Amino acid sequence: MNNMVQRERGKVAIITGGAGGLGLSIAERLSRNGVRVAVWDIDAQRAEAAARTLPDARSYAVDVTDAAAVEQATAQVVSDFGRLDILVTSAGHNGPNVPIADYPLDGWRKTIALNLDAVFFCCRAATREMLKTSKGRIVNMSSIAGKEGNPNLGAYSAAKAGVIGLTKSLGKELALTDIRVNCVTPAAIDTDILKQLSPEFLNYVKSKIPMGRLGRAEEIADLVAWLASEECSFTTGAVFDISGGRATY
Repeated sequence: MNNMVQRERGKVAIITGGAGGLGLSIAERLSRNGVRVAVWDIDAQRAEAAARTLPDARSYAVDVTDAAAVEQATAQVVSDFGRLDILVTSAGHNGPNVPIADYPLDGWRKTIALNLDAVFFCCRAATREMLKTSKGRIVNMSSIAGKEGNPNLGAYSAAKAGVIGLTKSLGKELALTDIRVNCVTPAAIDTDILKQLSPEFLNYVKSKIPMGRLGRAEEIADLVAWLASEECSFTTGAVFDISGGRATY
């Protein structure tokens, strides 16, 4: 057993959107380090099915756009596991793929709610718990769209930019504790979320990646596993690009 696994064994992680796609890959990766995972998803059956594939995991049906539900679920995780060490906010949705001039107001609100409001709710609840011990790791999933802006994905791009700003603010607020807060900004990753995009738009985002391919979920999960570990000790409020060369700053 390597030193990292020894240090991480027995810790508890909340992973939002953990029932599938990138969230499930992250849950699997953390589990290999001995982390016990609380799988959060709005779909109770999917969450339960995912948790059954992981050792010492539990499932929770949580609407992360509901602040009260997030608070209650966080308290339940602590009651069930006895602690909370890690939060990974991977729940998200691309939202409508239309120009700003035609963007529906309800689509804007729903996209911002899931991709930004929910991250705030989860960070707030987790921070309150982690401050009891002044230890913890928070990893927020942003996107390269939050740095560059993707055409016809205005709400998604704005929300992911907001996640970057929130991460920087919270990281600085907690810098004198042992709570580290960072975010990851992937380019397009080969998961089910890409089915929300038109073939034309998918070809566009792929063409922006110098490596000429989509990212793999396990590549993101490996980075998140380090950011969620004690080895990530002198990095906080930072943005980690994993974009096949697309990011330029």
